Amino acid sequence: MPELNQLKAFQDEVGYEAYADGFGLDDFGDRSGLEAGWSKDPEFLARVTPFARVTGGGSFYALWHVDSRADLATLPVVVFGDEGGQHVVARNLRELFRLLAYDTEITVDWDEAYYYRSEDQGHSDSHDTFVGWLAERFDLEPVEDPDEVMAVAQAEFGDSFTVWSNAYLNA
Repeated sequence: MPELNQLKAFQDEVGYEAYADGFGLDDFGDRSGLEAGWSKDPEFLARVTPFARVTGGGSFYALWHVDSRADLATLPVVVFGDEGGQHVVARNLRELFRLLAYDTEITVDWDEAYYYRSEDQGHSDSHDTFVGWLAERFDLEPVEDPDEVMAVAQAEFGDSFTVWSNAYLNA
């Protein structure tokens, strides 16, 4: 995936978790966390591709193969919380990149996922470099209100993801 490959090259330059609070690309497609905490069902595992850790506790982002589209960067991004819960957070990778530029760790529980940033919270060491990189590479700016981006993603994919995942997780 060109977008993730470019982000990985950027991360290799500036450091893991150095540009977006709590975020770091991990081994693309490593499903061990899904198998340990959610489901070992091969049909479930085939449609979810983890790619990044998003909190110090072990929550992670994954691509949800909602359909058979060839461009994986256009797939919805979901989060699986280390304390439980799974939610759609972005309609595609570029929306996720904008959320990452908000530069705060996502909070995930059974009922919701959200980004909260206090007014006095500092930015990651390479935040400004990341914002410049996003603008240069993808013509993207950080989100001002992550709730708006997540609401649009939830409206488009949230119900279908919940129905689909519950078939495996509540069986």
